[in-house]
Amino acid sequence: MRISEPTPAEALDRQRDGAVLIDVREAHERALGMAEGARGIAMGELIGNAAAHLPDADVELLLICQSGLRSLRTAEALAAQGFANVMSVAGGTARWIAEGLPVAMPDGDIDGDFAERYSRHLRLPQVGLDGQRRLEAARVLLVGAGGLGSPAAYYLAAAGVGTLRIADDDVVDRSNLQRQILHTDAAIGLPKVESAAATLTALNPRTRIEAVRERVGSANVERLLDGVDVVVDGADNFPARYLLNDACVKLGTPLVYGAVHRFEGQASVFDAGRHRGASPCYRCLFPEPPSPENAPNCAEAGVLGVLPGVIGLIQATEAIKLILGIGVPLSGRLLQFDALSMRFRETRLAADPDCAVCAPGRAFPGYIDYAAFCAGSQ
Repeated sequence: MRISEPTPAEALDRQRDGAVLIDVREAHERALGMAEGARGIAMGELIGNAAAHLPDADVELLLICQSGLRSLRTAEALAAQGFANVMSVAGGTARWIAEGLPVAMPDGDIDGDFAERYSRHLRLPQVGLDGQRRLEAARVLLVGAGGLGSPAAYYLAAAGVGTLRIADDDVVDRSNLQRQILHTDAAIGLPKVESAAATLTALNPRTRIEAVRERVGSANVERLLDGVDVVVDGADNFPARYLLNDACVKLGTPLVYGAVHRFEGQASVFDAGRHRGASPCYRCLFPEPPSPENAPNCAEAGVLGVLPGVIGLIQATEAIKLILGIGVPLSGRLLQFDALSMRFRETRLAADPDCAVCAPGRAFPGYIDYAAFCAGSQ
């Protein structure tokens, strides 16, 4: 049996005359908009249980998908089941929209900007509408608006994270611009959080930027972490790393770690606060900080400008995965990158049963003088 394929305009006329229009795409695809008046029943569901959805086998059916291919296959399957009056809309929803025919959003809470801006996420079954809403409801703390923070912030805002709290007390310097892509030459001398807020708001005005011009310390760390779902460490200094680790263990907040040095970088996820004894914390990896001569900062040792971009993007990826609850996080794994050889290496990390901060059953020891602690390794 040859399936009839009316044009979208012809299908609209038939629909107005009483034909039943069914969109056979998946729910995450229909979230981007569907032909007005169509019923949404995914292809597999419709073919597998046609009688439940279509009790009248003689009803005139119009099937539509994205391009016309799935709807044609569905029509053929229904015809084989005894549906004698079934058609497939030529060109599918893409042609329907291109011809300016009426479209409806299946969820009234989605506006056109949301649907268009996040359309590529909405097409992913692992994200879809529910996942994009989780991103929009999420709050991320980014400590540092520099080399690591710049790419991480860009992609977190672009992905639709609802609130991005950025803490940094520094100002933009010309030497930053080689790697800190949030900032421009015109921003030299401005607070980094102010420059970052302007750049990110221009990229995605839907993301709320909370610019906090403060250096993270024991006195303000819990206030900065208040209400956040994930912390991204872009501070790139040892006192901040130990402080953020300890606070995240205490408060049960996942910490996305990143560090760069000359031509090498590394990243991991420390989630011991929520998974004590199973996931390590930063102190399990580094019980004590290295000496300054073994770990000089970027100003002293230099850094390849693109390197923080690679590591910062990995951090953004891990933060998004944690928010969505998809994939396998870097928890318990240290990902190391060598830019000169273009090689990644992974090292397994185990939780230290005697860790001073995250050992199961161990009470939080309290915050310390982290600067003195790190200086003590000299």
